Amino acid sequence: MNEKLEIFAEKIRAAKSVAIMAHKNLDGDALGSMLAMRRLIELNFGILPVCIYDGNVPDMLDYVPGRRDVCHHTKITNTKYDVVILLDYGTTRHLEFAMPIINAAGFTIEMDHHKNDAPIAELQINDTDADATGIIVYDMMRAFDWNYDADVLTQLAVAILTDTGNFKFVRDSRALRIMADLVDEGVCVRRVMEMLNNKPRRTIIVESRAAANAEFWYKGRLALATVGIDDYKNMDGRGETVLNLLGQVKGVEYVVLLKHQKENQVGISLRSRGAPIDHIAAKFGGGGHPRAAGAVAFTSIENVRSQILELFKGM
Repeated sequence: MNEKLEIFAEKIRAAKSVAIMAHKNLDGDALGSMLAMRRLIELNFGILPVCIYDGNVPDMLDYVPGRRDVCHHTKITNTKYDVVILLDYGTTRHLEFAMPIINAAGFTIEMDHHKNDAPIAELQINDTDADATGIIVYDMMRAFDWNYDADVLTQLAVAILTDTGNFKFVRDSRALRIMADLVDEGVCVRRVMEMLNNKPRRTIIVESRAAANAEFWYKGRLALATVGIDDYKNMDGRGETVLNLLGQVKGVEYVVLLKHQKENQVGISLRSRGAPIDHIAAKFGGGGHPRAAGAVAFTSIENVRSQILELFKGM
């Protein structure tokens, strides 16, 4: 790992232009990691990277420091960067918008905590044992003894808090120890949580309706909720309100949220209080964590629903 870190520093030090990207439809880990890495490079190398995204950024992330500095890829005129950093992308399907930039890059680096059997970057600083990509960025910051500021600490706290589901999905104490360090450095967890607690009313209405109309299968062990195509435009991110509400129902072990994004395009969010469910996301070309995963299926919502019910049968 030390050799990889030295290559990272060497490439950034020699670069005149750097772009940072993550998966489509940024979540808290992707956005927080991007912005923290951007600020760390600015503070320690004197280069201001461009952060590029595709899709949507949930309203709940509006007040993350640096949010307004993230540019939609359609507004980017330059496609040639000395270094391109790919964060938290999972699979290349989530980076289709970025392929012209990636292919034109002088050098590519990736940092990810998702399992990926087909990494695409020339330098891979991946850690599948990390509960968030923000943890990898934090470890780099400490390994290099980089300068940082309050914004970096807040961005890393957002990354870790959101991707662990406020620590519900941690696999060991590592994320908790890092958060303790961030708190010791001045991060106020209550303020971070309040910063993220700002969804639009229309989103709460849509998500609450989806939870109220959920179906329960297999003696109540599976909760299945659906957001229709007309309501999807008012969704905010992955529908955490639906997932959290249904996950609190007594007897529910698995929660599935189907989001009818477009004709023959369905977003699938999966949560588990029991056995791992990432293999189900993989059936649809997705992935994620053992008990928090997702995918996008390019078929009718009726087909996805029937496949989901079949896959959960007997679990």
